[in-house]
Formats: sequence, C-alpha cells, structure tokens
Amino acid sequence: MTQIVPLDALGILPLVMPERFRREIVYFMTPADRTGAPTCGNQEYWIRLEDSKKWLDDGFFTLVSPLDAESVAEIELSEDQERWLEWMVQNQISHVRVQ
Repeated sequence: MTQIVPLDALGILPLVMPERFRREIVYFMTPADRTGAPTCGNQEYWIRLEDSKKWLDDGFFTLVSPLDAESVAEIELSEDQERWLEWMVQNQISHVRVQ
C-alpha cells in the first residue's frame, strides 16, 4: 500500500491508497511552470485545489497524449481516485508526498 502524506495540512492523517496510485498521481499534478506552483521534492506533488474540485465535480479528468497534443481523452475517475480527491478537497490539501 501507498501512503499519501499531506504537506500543507497539519494534523491530517495520511491517506492509504493502492500501490498503483503511485503511477496515477502524475495525471493530476499541476505543472511546475504554473503560477503559484512550489518547488517539489522527490515523490512530492502539488495539485491545485481548484483542479481537484473540478475533477471531483465532473467525475473525470482529461489526459493529453504526450505524442499528439490534439489527442485528448476524458478518463472517468476510479473509486480510489474519487476517494483521494474527496480527501484533498475536504482537508484543503494541495501539496502531498507519496511514500
């Protein structure tokens, strides 16, 4: 199992996620060149809270092909991804570490 540790919300316990989430979280991370994005350490991710809310409301996220920027797919949230986003939004978390 993988633990998602909040880095910007004191007193919130880590969220336990399946090991595969370690590969999935990269689909949600905010690009480092975005305004307000902090420098993240190894296995750290910053996800804009506004984006987390949008994905949760929509029930899907968009994935752009690294080979063709015009190829975009809408991917339905899995139950685990939805549970993670609910945890992020409920606790106002943006910065996490995967361990």
